Parts: sequence; C-alpha cells; structure tokens
Amino acid sequence: MKKKPLILAAALSITLTGCALDQQTDGGKNNSEATNDTNGSSQQTSQDSTSQSSKDEEKNNTNDKDKNANGQESTEDGGDSEKNQNSSSQSIPDDKVIQVDNPESLQVVVNKKRTLPEGYTPPDLTVPDVPFYFDEFKPKKQMRKEAAHALEQLFAAAKEQGIDLVAASGYRSYERQKNVYQSNVNAYGEKEANKVSAKPGTSEHQTGLAMDLTSAQMSFKLEESFRQTDEGEWLANHAHEYGFVIRYPKGKEDVTGYSYEPWHVRYVGKEAAKQIYNNKGTLEEFFGFRPYKK
Repeated sequence: MKKKPLILAAALSITLTGCALDQQTDGGKNNSEATNDTNGSSQQTSQDSTSQSSKDEEKNNTNDKDKNANGQESTEDGGDSEKNQNSSSQSIPDDKVIQVDNPESLQVVVNKKRTLPEGYTPPDLTVPDVPFYFDEFKPKKQMRKEAAHALEQLFAAAKEQGIDLVAASGYRSYERQKNVYQSNVNAYGEKEANKVSAKPGTSEHQTGLAMDLTSAQMSFKLEESFRQTDEGEWLANHAHEYGFVIRYPKGKEDVTGYSYEPWHVRYVGKEAAKQIYNNKGTLEEFFGFRPYKK
C-alpha cells in the first residue's frame, strides 16, 4: 500500500454527495460535514440461575437489555454484550420517541427513536491529537476523552502502515445540529434530509463519541467513494481493533435509518466493536433494537 502525502487545507470548502450540508462561517470560511448519528449502551448484570426458571431468566435478560439501551454504562469494554446480543429484540413504535436515561454512557444508543436529554452537553470533551483538515479550533474538533485517546491510537496505527487519515467533524451541539438539519431540509426537502441528517437531539455527534474521517485523496470530502480509497479500506477493516465501528454500514439503511457512511466512526469500546464487526451488524442489532421498518 503506497503512502500518499497529506495535504491539509484550512480554508477548504467541503462538499458532500448524498449527505447533509453543514455550512459553517467560522472566520469567514464555509465548511461542510456529514450528519448521520446513532449510539449504543451496555451494562453487565448478574443472574441467579439456581433460583430462577428458564422463563424467568429470559424475562430478566430482556429487562437487562432495556437498561443497557437506555444508556447505563458497562464496567468494561463491551460489558455483557454477548448476552445483550442474544436477548429478545425490541421494537419502538413508529410514532414514539423516547429519551435515553444515561446519555454519558460510552455505549448509549441515540437514533431517530432515541433522543438525548434537552440541553445535554457531554463531559470531558477534548481535542484528539490527530490531523484535521483545518487548523483553527472549532467545537467539532472535540470528542470525549476516552474516545479521543482511542482515536489517537487508531491514527497512529494507520500511520505506521502508510495510511493518512484526516479528521473532519466530531462533537456537534444541539443548536449546531438544529442549523445543520434545517439547512438540509431547505436544500433537499424533509423526506430526503431525513435520510442523511439527524434532527436536533437525535444526533450521534452530540454525544462526543463520533468522528467523521476523510483523506487528502478525497480532497477532504465525505463521500461514499471514500470506501474505495486505501484509507477507507483500512478503516473498514481495522476500526474495531481500536473500539470503533462504521456506524452506518452499507445495506443496513432500514435498520439505522440513514444512508451508507463509510467515513463515520463511533466509539463503543473494543469488545462491543469486535462483536459488531464480526457479525457485520449495527448498534441497533447488537442491542436488539429494530426501530425501523424493513
């Protein structure tokens, strides 16, 4: 794999194909970034197998899944995630949106049916020490501390193999997402906008656990063709080794509710990421959710 030079452009105007425009005017510069988002959560629970029938145990496993999906944090990467995968699936009615209980979980699930609390701002936001396509500080450079550290490890490993990834967009506030979503509605209409852009409060970027990645070869654009680049291929095959998943996989649009985004990675911890990768799945499937009709 041939190493390509990294060319950073602080004033580059990024355009998206099939994803949302994020027109940004910081310092007179217009930038754009992808907007699809979702997340997952997990907590380890115990079972008293000596005193429960198999029917009671199955019921308890389902109750555990409800807690995990609401955002309770596991005691280690992935928590009791294998048990979670084997629990019965959950379906949220089309007309219902619920609020997650613990948005600070590293595995919180946020999607079109699961919203963050009003006014939520993630704790411990920091800027990962990785290359961005712009130099100046912007809030979208930030991630939560553990996710930022994992991203640094991912970038370092990629660099050793001649892969030059570039970060584009991480944390996004409620107000920022509100502007992004409305811009997409204005540009494409609400139906099309909903395929590529999250309504405010339901954006995975607001959790501080997601980052959009690109490369110089892509001219720092966020497009599906990123998957055909060396960087996109490496990311698809190795992100899970550092606790990240490709959040919106190809062919899973009816499950995630969003179009394919090979550039959008989400931190969930190594154990959960490994299982999701091995099963070619999504966070919704991993935690037993089927919130969208197929």
